[in-house]
Order: sequence, then structure tokens, then C-alpha cells
Amino acid sequence: MADMKYIKELLSTGTATEGSLLIPKKIYDTIIEEANKFLIPRSEAAMYFGPGQIPNSSVDVDLVTPNKMDVRSIAEGAEVFLDEPEYETFNLKPTKYGVAIRITRELLEDGKWNMLQHAIMMAGKRFAENENSLIISDALDNAGSTTSGGAAVTISNITESMYDLEENDYEPTSYLVGTEVLQDLRQIDTFAEADKYGNRDMMEKGFVGTLYGMNVLRASSNAGMTKTTSYVYDKNNAFVIAEKRPITIEKFEMPSFDMSGAVVTQRIKVRQLRANAISKITSS
Repeated sequence: MADMKYIKELLSTGTATEGSLLIPKKIYDTIIEEANKFLIPRSEAAMYFGPGQIPNSSVDVDLVTPNKMDVRSIAEGAEVFLDEPEYETFNLKPTKYGVAIRITRELLEDGKWNMLQHAIMMAGKRFAENENSLIISDALDNAGSTTSGGAAVTISNITESMYDLEENDYEPTSYLVGTEVLQDLRQIDTFAEADKYGNRDMMEKGFVGTLYGMNVLRASSNAGMTKTTSYVYDKNNAFVIAEKRPITIEKFEMPSFDMSGAVVTQRIKVRQLRANAISKITSS
């Protein structure tokens, strides 16, 4: 009984080293995940070519060249002018991306969670983030026009980029922003009015409001987006995605190393469809 009394005294003080060692601790057996990044949804692509639409290693995309056929007045009895549409073509050849994962049998047996399954899940996130980076670097950065802003993006910058699209007969449907540009917007009354915001579900998917009829979307600076850059674009004409092989997981065993693993791969290509349907805004 004396020993039990001593233990209770130690626990009640909460300061003695002996007391803290006697307090039972629970080891949390669920891993705390990293934050999900805000990514550009595939619904923003003008076109998506899946494996069934890419018969070989690549696919050709044919475009009508804008404003290349004219109708003219003709005098009575004169010959009708000859003219015809013009076309242009570009080729999309998907590039292979991949990662190999190897986990020892000991980790699989002794780990607090399924290490292989979790690694595959994390690989899936990295592939989505890679696609986001490709949309920015291989499509949106090839904008047909650029608006130079100052220390902060202004309404004037945004409307100038909208004008660049409209001058080429495209409709500004989307405005993609980085984190610093989003901070600039939040300090502009035109954007910050309460009725400019969507519901919470939409905001969790990267939608942060509307401005002049455009959906304002945010993209993470940890997934290819520059914090001080933003893009006004027509989602029906801005970029295309060709995916010859969707994200594919192939598990394997390595008995001689007593390991299990998986190879995760994807074949994908992103490209701008019409450069003049994109305008890039830069700020410092």
C-alpha cells in the first residue's frame, strides 16, 4: 500500500521525472497526411484524348486557322473570287512518367500501417501534381499575350488580359491564380464582396469566387504554379490533354531481397490548343 501511495503522489504532481514515466502513453497508429494541394481540374481542358483515341504513340490535332477565308463583293458578270479555309496541325506524343516503390518485408510486417499501400497513394498525388505542372509549363505559359503588372495585380491588369482574349474572339471563362495573386484579389472590393464567393464545396476544389463572369481558381505554388503569376483563359480553347496510359500500378515481389514493391507509371502530354485563348499576367 505504501508503494501505491508513493506512485499516486508522483502522478499527482505531474512534475517529477518518475511521475511522467509512469503515465501511460498511447502511440497514435494513424499517419497524419500532408495537406492536399489545390490543382487544376481536368474539366478546364478544352479536349481530352484517352487511350482509345490514340491508336499509336501519338495523335494529330487539326485546327482551322482563324480568319483565313474571305467573302468579297463581285461585279455583275465578273469571276467569283477563289478562296478556301486554311488548316494547321500539331502532334501530341505522350511522355512516360513513373516511380518505383520497394518496401522490405520487415516494414510490411512491423509497420503500424500498410507501407506499400500508403506509398502508392502518395505516388498518385505526385502524378496529379505533375499533371498540374504540365498544364502550366507546357500550355498556359505559352500564352499568346502577356500583361505586366506591378507589385500587386490590379483590376486593370485583369481586364487588359480579358481584352486580349476578346480581341481574338475568345471568351474569358477562367482565371487561374497563385497564392500571392489571390491575396491581391482579396484586397480588391470588386472581388471581395460576399456574393462573389461560391459554396464551401466548390472552394475546397480550388474555386474561390467569380470575377466579371470568370471562375477564379487557385493552384498550389508547390505544384508548378508561380505565386505571382495568373492566367486568364478560354477553357474551351486553351489546352488539351492526351493520355495514352492512365496512372497504372503494377505490383511485384523480390524474393531474393525479401521485398515487395510496385511500379506506378503514366503516359501523358499537355499542350496549348490556341495560344491566343490564353493571357498571362505577371506581377512582382
